[in-house]
Amino acid sequence: MPVHRSGPLRIRALATAGAVLLAVLSLPHPAAAAGSAPTAPPRGSAHMGMGVAAHDGSGGLPTVRSTRTEGVDVSSHQGDVAWATLWDSGVRWAYAKATEGTYYTNPYHSQQYDGSYEVGMVRGAYHFGTPDTASGTAQADYFVDRGGDWSADGRTLPGVLDIEWNPYGDACYGKSQSAMVSWIRDFLEQYRYRTGRDAVIYTATSWWKQCTGNYAGFAATTPLWIARYASTVGELPAGWSTYTMWQYTSTGPTVGDHDLFNGPLDGVRTFALG
Repeated sequence: MPVHRSGPLRIRALATAGAVLLAVLSLPHPAAAAGSAPTAPPRGSAHMGMGVAAHDGSGGLPTVRSTRTEGVDVSSHQGDVAWATLWDSGVRWAYAKATEGTYYTNPYHSQQYDGSYEVGMVRGAYHFGTPDTASGTAQADYFVDRGGDWSADGRTLPGVLDIEWNPYGDACYGKSQSAMVSWIRDFLEQYRYRTGRDAVIYTATSWWKQCTGNYAGFAATTPLWIARYASTVGELPAGWSTYTMWQYTSTGPTVGDHDLFNGPLDGVRTFALG
């Protein structure tokens, strides 16, 4: 026959059942227990070299510096830059991020672009390309119209297309190698049409191999800015026998990203003139 629990026993039984249910509900979801995917950074926050250390590693510093000229590259994540400090440390040229895609302009661009000029540096602007959001032509126009133009004053460097690992998703922005080459070509051709100068390509050899199939067709007219955090530049992308600039570290003094121009300061000025 059924057993009827007294009041205190029934309360204890209910409390035990409630505790068990709470423990079950508190267990992590299997997907969370296995580790969820990292959250993508906000659009607009990308900058030169964002994926270099993670993909290619880092170690060592350039051993030959006397024939090269020190520079830096900056974006919004550095904020207002102490340009006088950098000048006093020997930095003579700089690039500031101007734009990304067709949706972002760097709010610190004026302080960075004009501030470097005011202390005496030769300076230029760069665009972080996002081939999954708009055409190369549209992004070149967006860049030129928002700080990426060039003038033959000897103090303005040609614009740069920063094309590297996608920090927001697929490394190659969902494009085939041939489609990526076409996108880059469209950007370069439109930049030249708008400014009369060939833009610089900033990239890493490993990304270039992965996402363009190591395409060699731009090397004849397009200066190369190579990214490699090591004591030497290592292998260059196909077609280029030398580099114009080299980003060699993301942990240098004052701003982190430091670079070398492959030549003396007079060479930087000549390069600026076109």
